[in-house]
Amino acid sequence: MISINIPGYKKLEAFHLVLDFNGTLAVDGKLIKGVKSRLKLLSKHLDIHILTADTFGTSKKALGNLKCRHIIISAVGQDIQKAQYVDKLGKDHVIAIGNGHNDLLMIQQVILGIMVIQKEGAFAPLFQKAHIVCFSIIDALELLQNHLRIIATLRN
Repeated sequence: MISINIPGYKKLEAFHLVLDFNGTLAVDGKLIKGVKSRLKLLSKHLDIHILTADTFGTSKKALGNLKCRHIIISAVGQDIQKAQYVDKLGKDHVIAIGNGHNDLLMIQQVILGIMVIQKEGAFAPLFQKAHIVCFSIIDALELLQNHLRIIATLRN
């Protein structure tokens, strides 16, 4: 579990980290360098869930022996599938990271939604729904390891 008391905002208590694969953890189906090691560290504190339509068919191999739930979702209605998934986990205890249109519903309903803008770009309306926006998945994962950065961004 990650617990962060943010002055003037709220107390975050998260048990789960839900991530998109392509565009978030990977570019063109290839895992971004440094992602796996950071996820391994975070898996000591959070249950990791990776939801993907697996466009390139590479996610299982790329994730290898990472301790996580690897969920392949169908190509239609991905936004609803992701939203339903985090709802079942208990959205008030979920941190989610994504970049695409199919991440919008998931990001806006969790306790902490992080948008990443990387080589694939990002769905512009997601910018207004995310709690935090990062320019790389590495930055986003390091935020979760350094709670003072989250506090500095969200405190009031």
